[in-house]
Amino acid sequence: MASGSLNGAWGRWPRRAAGAAILPLLLLSLGVTACTADATARREAAAALAVSAGMRPVTFDAGRFVLMGDLKGTGSGSPVLVVYIEGDGFAYVSRTQVSRDPTPRHPVGLELAAADSSPAVLYLGRPCQYVAPAEARGCGTQYWSSHRFAPEVIDAVNHAIDQALVLVGTRRVLLIGYSGGGAVAALAAARRSDVVAWATVAAPLDHAAWTRWHGVSPLAGSLNPVDDAPRLAGLPQIHFTGANDDVVPPGIVRGFLEREGPGRDTVLMVIPGFTHECCWVARWPDLRSRIPPGTADAVPPVTAPAPTPTAPGF
Repeated sequence: MASGSLNGAWGRWPRRAAGAAILPLLLLSLGVTACTADATARREAAAALAVSAGMRPVTFDAGRFVLMGDLKGTGSGSPVLVVYIEGDGFAYVSRTQVSRDPTPRHPVGLELAAADSSPAVLYLGRPCQYVAPAEARGCGTQYWSSHRFAPEVIDAVNHAIDQALVLVGTRRVLLIGYSGGGAVAALAAARRSDVVAWATVAAPLDHAAWTRWHGVSPLAGSLNPVDDAPRLAGLPQIHFTGANDDVVPPGIVRGFLEREGPGRDTVLMVIPGFTHECCWVARWPDLRSRIPPGTADAVPPVTAPAPTPTAPGF
């Protein structure tokens, strides 16, 4: 368009027009800078928590992705490596807007791993979580939205676990996943032969039912754990869910267990007063002791503390 068009607006109101053109670019620049600073702060806070728990950072070259984790027990020869898989993280800014960086604002999975006193513990972030922009690989936003449980995601997680087993010097795995990390744990367990047991906390084990319940778009590019339910039925497992969880209601987990069928070695604990985030970390030492080392025996009920308000998010 010629500079004299728009009825000569550029000549008549040069300051106002120029400012109107520059302002959106300035706001965009400020927004990107703020997002970058916030993601850096999230990475630094998680690193400090891991160090305080005696864990050291580990970077895994895991095929399509670089996965970041924290490990305790390198070279320990512990009989079992306990692997914690983080939730979906800061996947969405709003109901419809995907975030630029999925690094969690509240890494519940990391907090659970930090509270675990087992000799060998691996905390594993999901694709593109905790990864600095210069190290990012394969980080399209679909991998924390529609493709969050895609085959390549599960392959990457299993590659990272294989590498960690070598570092620790063991051959057996106990998988524990928080929220979406529980779905990843299920899918990973169904594709491994070295899993002694698996556990989930507030996990959407049937994401088709979960998206229908929330009235949001289906995860079209993702594997669904419920489809692997028959393959997982023979593995010892325990599933924790909060009675007051309005993000992943207990019915989602019950539906998964119904698909596993009778005779399964399974425990479901629906805990009164617990929500999606409260109060797993505070009660984790007790709940962790109930995760089966090899068989899922019946366990007594848990008396939950009164819930405390928590900020929204994952």
